[in-house]
Amino acid sequence: MVRIVFVILLSLLVTQANAARIKDIASVQGVRSNQLIGYGLVVGLDGTGDQTNQAPFTTQSFSAMLKQFGITVPEGLRYQLKNVAAVVVHAELPAFSKPGQTIDVTASSVANAKSLRGGTLIATQLRGLDGNVYAIAQGSLIVSGFGAEGKDGSRVSVNLKSVGRIPNGANVEREVPVRFSENNEIIFNLNSPDFTTAKRVAASINQLVGPNIAKPRDAVSIAVQAPVDRAQRVEYISLLENVEVALADVAAQVVINSRTGTIVVGQHVRVSPVAITHGSLTVLVTENPQVSQPQPFGEGQTVVVPNSEVTITEEETKMFKFAPGPTLDDIVQAVNDVGAAPGDLMAILEALKEAGALKAKILVI
Repeated sequence: MVRIVFVILLSLLVTQANAARIKDIASVQGVRSNQLIGYGLVVGLDGTGDQTNQAPFTTQSFSAMLKQFGITVPEGLRYQLKNVAAVVVHAELPAFSKPGQTIDVTASSVANAKSLRGGTLIATQLRGLDGNVYAIAQGSLIVSGFGAEGKDGSRVSVNLKSVGRIPNGANVEREVPVRFSENNEIIFNLNSPDFTTAKRVAASINQLVGPNIAKPRDAVSIAVQAPVDRAQRVEYISLLENVEVALADVAAQVVINSRTGTIVVGQHVRVSPVAITHGSLTVLVTENPQVSQPQPFGEGQTVVVPNSEVTITEEETKMFKFAPGPTLDDIVQAVNDVGAAPGDLMAILEALKEAGALKAKILVI
């Protein structure tokens, strides 16, 4: 009896380990954030602002701001604003944000300012793609980058000094309409398309609230009947998004990051019987010019005679063989035995794919 109970508990733990809540793998259609963007000025810099000779739009923007306060700058006057920088401000407006709430903003230099450290963003309108103003940003910038520069031109910098962030730096002025309760159903969209997962989500919801309430439309969308009343719909979604669903196994694939040399091999990757050898050929070309001098009292001239030496070295490599249907452990072990570097492993995997021996999709990022 104890053994049976142990087996049951173990199976429950395995099921929970492969399960996830609907809120973690899907989102409600129509409930999304919106991008905001604006153009503004950062003032109060310690001589690290824009060089206005190369960025005249900074001067134009500053003059336009002064006109709003009744100050007119003579036309044609050239002046340097070393403590002012033109920036593009962007932010993300979450769904259901209400007027009066605050959101974080990021300001990035668009000219040649050396640093935004110590600067203050003056009131900047943030607009949506529809042209409407949804927030007003203002505040002191937090810049994580810093640097030092010597008189000889040498300098050291850490991170970026031309980008700053203002936590809670924008006040929301307008609410974005959200299509949340227009009809008698809601749509859950999976973050990763998968027919099996979509079917399991619908089955889990039907098991909780009743048959034929949820129906998968495709590999992404699951339509669920829902009450029209907004308050009831909020409670209904709160109930559904906490339903746990057994996740489907992902498709076999190999992910390669060519910039960092990182390679991730999925557990379902299989290789057909194949033998592989991967050699390394090194070609070294050296130049040893020699000077040829004429004999004493000769009529010849001193010349430089080129002397090139080409050396070819080929490392001895072992051939390894994959048995039918090797697992992930077999692949890793075989590659480690040969001592292949990440770059070599990329070439081996691509060659296996071209030969039709690799039963997986290769994704290069």
